[in-house]
Amino acid sequence: MTIQARDIPVVAEDGHAYALLARIPEHARASLLWLPALGVAAKHYLPFAEALAARGIAVFLHEWRGNGSSALRADREHDWGYRELLLQDLPASEAAVAQSTTDATRLIGGHSLGGQLACCRLGLSPEIARGLWLVASGSPYWRSFPAPNRLWLPLAYRFLPWLAQMRGSLPGRLIGFGGNEARGVIRDWARTGLSGRYAGKGIDSDLEAAMSRLRLPVRALALAEDWLGPESSLHFLLSKLPLSTADVEILDAAQLRTKADHFAWMKRPEAIAAALATRLS
Repeated sequence: MTIQARDIPVVAEDGHAYALLARIPEHARASLLWLPALGVAAKHYLPFAEALAARGIAVFLHEWRGNGSSALRADREHDWGYRELLLQDLPASEAAVAQSTTDATRLIGGHSLGGQLACCRLGLSPEIARGLWLVASGSPYWRSFPAPNRLWLPLAYRFLPWLAQMRGSLPGRLIGFGGNEARGVIRDWARTGLSGRYAGKGIDSDLEAAMSRLRLPVRALALAEDWLGPESSLHFLLSKLPLSTADVEILDAAQLRTKADHFAWMKRPEAIAAALATRLS
């Protein structure tokens, strides 16, 4: 099978420029817009994209503002939040996908925060996809985590926005969590972590109500040793999609042939790709 590798230049409505990394097989049976985890550049999902492309699925790797090919970097002068990610960047990527694979079944999905924001984006624009794929994703709501993590998470959700505000951006590379993240992204993320509800400064739509109206198939994979996205947090996220049908599978290290944690699968994505692609109707 011939697989075309493309770097598609994208410019959002507000001028933000980045590249959409694509792996497009001949006669693709579906196209997937994939949203990365917090602080993870799109290029790190290329093995995953290639594994899916080998199974007939065109994959387009979105780039979060401030990471990888993005022309912006978060600092005191440059800030953004969920509003820019959901209402500026994702519509631009969706338009690029639509131009590249006109006949394929459209899917959207993501890893960790990417899966959460895929849910939010679908709520805002249900027509963009016919299915949702989630890998190692779940709500950050502190009550949805098992002990002992639920005991210290509320402190983290208060400290990290404060740290980002004090420094101009979150020094994720320094503290070992995420990338160097915009203050607004950390603020919106932490709000969900504390309240359990999705919202973003400057977003007028009720994201919770929008997600509750979605009707589409969901394929969700949780990883057995993933403390950052435990099964309980996945189910809390899925509870926001009560009209959608969710197919959930828990994968362990033996199935993955690597650690069943939040990130190891990205380097050995074959089992994840197979689990997703074989259930594609």
